Amino acid sequence: MQYRKFGSCNIKPSALGFGCMRLPVLEEDNSNINEPEAIKLIRHAIDKGLTYIDTAYPYHGGNSELIVGKALKDGYREKVQLATKMPVWLVEKYEDFDKYLDEQLSKLQTDFIDFYLLHALDKSRIDKMKKLGVFNFLDKALKDGRIKHVGFSFHDKLDVFKHILDLYSWDFCQIQYNFLDEAYQAGKEGLLCAASKGLAVVIMEPLRGGTLAKKPPQEVEEFLKDSPINKSAVDWALSWIWNHPEVSVVLSGMNSIEQIDENIKIAEKSLPNSFTEKEVEIMDKVKKKFKELMKVGCTGCEYCMPCPAGVNIPRNFALYNQAFMYDDLEGCKKIYGVMPEQAKASCCISCGKCEDVCPQHLEIRKLLKDVAVTL
Repeated sequence: MQYRKFGSCNIKPSALGFGCMRLPVLEEDNSNINEPEAIKLIRHAIDKGLTYIDTAYPYHGGNSELIVGKALKDGYREKVQLATKMPVWLVEKYEDFDKYLDEQLSKLQTDFIDFYLLHALDKSRIDKMKKLGVFNFLDKALKDGRIKHVGFSFHDKLDVFKHILDLYSWDFCQIQYNFLDEAYQAGKEGLLCAASKGLAVVIMEPLRGGTLAKKPPQEVEEFLKDSPINKSAVDWALSWIWNHPEVSVVLSGMNSIEQIDENIKIAEKSLPNSFTEKEVEIMDKVKKKFKELMKVGCTGCEYCMPCPAGVNIPRNFALYNQAFMYDDLEGCKKIYGVMPEQAKASCCISCGKCEDVCPQHLEIRKLLKDVAVTL
């Protein structure tokens, strides 16, 4: 396993982190975790050298922290750095900070959290947290030892990210980043800015919700064939991120032994600045072609949800993109056909509320009409 410097902290966690948001479940119920299987997977990863375990208060309907706590018994807690997140949207008064942290410590069966994050910060949430005295709380929790390092995860625009960076002496941050999202939210500029301030950067959505793990479109495969090294789609996507020296940890929601072993093998060889000029050239072509094939620049952030009319806007756009990126129009038509009627693009009432909040400034109403006609 590769281990990387964690910003200005005197610690080196594994470059691959285990994200506990997509643990195996029973009967397709996201809150009903397959406990024996999940524990086996987490412990297998740790036995293979993975040391960064990431969970959060709301994952799996609040059950992820419980399962992680069980998985880290029998000596496994001492082998890892544990990260979890404060559910800031639930905090209404100062006393709530202690209430949720103490609840999380109990669920995780531990006396302290190595890496504690304010979860999914945006402009409105950080403003609310400041008013409620979150920085005084963090100072207190650091002093009494319940948390060791402080960070935040982020979902908003770049200027908000830079503003948050300047508000507190953060140790690290967590951002969405992959080769299609260099200019999305914090993006590459945010990555470089955070690293320049001495923060460790943890990456989420490295495979863009699994999109980049699929067999690439034929046009993209033609570029990849030029590489002297035979890599899988997952290998290209993950190694591209680890090529950035500013990245400390890449999180992956792994739910099989095979995924864990594959990702560890990729992590072992994906060193900072290890891409050759040829590989950089290939990935530049791949990025350009992917963006040409994408019909809608939707990232699935769900700022547009819930839709007043019940339309599942991100799902419609994901199918629309898939139909053209992967030359699967007929398959996507079939999937669209069995979607709940109200969720379909054709049910858009053109109220425009989605466009008011879309960070990508998409013409959603017009695009939904295109989806309805095509699918």
